[in-house]
Amino acid sequence: MSIASVEPSWAISDFLLKSGGYAVVDGGLATELERHGADLNDPLWSAKCLISSPHLIRRVHLDYLEAGASIIISASYQATIQGFEAKGLSRDEAEVLLRRSVEVACEARDMYYETCTKGSWDDPKNEVNLGQRPILVAASVGSYGAYLADGSEYSGDYGKSVTLEILKDFHRRRVQVLADSGADLIAFETIPNKLEAKAYAELLEEEDIKIPAWFSFNSKDGINAPSGDSISQCASIADSCGHVAAVGINCTPPRYIHGLIQSIKKVTNKPIVVYPNSGETYDGIQKKWVKSAGVEDEDFVSYVGEWLEAGASLIGGCCRTTPNTIRALSRTLLSKSALSK
Repeated sequence: MSIASVEPSWAISDFLLKSGGYAVVDGGLATELERHGADLNDPLWSAKCLISSPHLIRRVHLDYLEAGASIIISASYQATIQGFEAKGLSRDEAEVLLRRSVEVACEARDMYYETCTKGSWDDPKNEVNLGQRPILVAASVGSYGAYLADGSEYSGDYGKSVTLEILKDFHRRRVQVLADSGADLIAFETIPNKLEAKAYAELLEEEDIKIPAWFSFNSKDGINAPSGDSISQCASIADSCGHVAAVGINCTPPRYIHGLIQSIKKVTNKPIVVYPNSGETYDGIQKKWVKSAGVEDEDFVSYVGEWLEAGASLIGGCCRTTPNTIRALSRTLLSKSALSK
């Protein structure tokens, strides 16, 4: 299913209508790549696999599709032209890799549909056989802080020298390339401040991007973005942009999601997307996740009912969640959807 031809402000709503009212977003990418043997100790993080092992990315996308995900997010979160150039690649080579991130996800979707048609599954115990459900590929755009690889996407502090124009210049070509890559939408993820949200919104308008986008913020306290900007202020920027089709939260502890949804609902009627992390904390200095308050899959999924009740309609997982998390989540959403009919 392509939603590029649908008016951006209605695109996700139309997709949800065709999906039974709710849709499952995939889970963490880096954790799964490492589980499959990838070494991600690199400033490019998961984007390193676009150079060295795209087949592992495809495998993880397939794992999430088989678990029930209806939206898979490309491995371009940390993939920037500037980051690839710092590795010695040319600008043309960097753009090829950006496009490749979406191509790999589209290939996984095609392979999944082919498997459904043949009635064959890698995991014979898989109970989430959703057949020819609509599946979207979202092109991930990580924040400026993700490129810096210093954990500043979790602080929102870029320094006074980083202006709106600098952020727009940094992201512009990347957004253009991903918008023309064959993706169904662009997922602007882990946005830590309203300045970067404004930069994205202006870029979408200036470049007249033809595919819809979602803006997904993060929070450390359940009230504000890491910068201290209120989530309501951030969501208002997304609401005012006609190219933004959904607004939400990612890479935030599950315990904060309900209140954040309520804050977002006060300023927008657009669909709400939430994909929390496991509840663990990222240490930007040591560059690792600290097992502070992580939750098990069962605990993660136990929150879903209140997220739905609060107004979320697209739900998945972020860092440290797995296909098992998404499988449990998919079963829960299927049962909710069935009860609403």
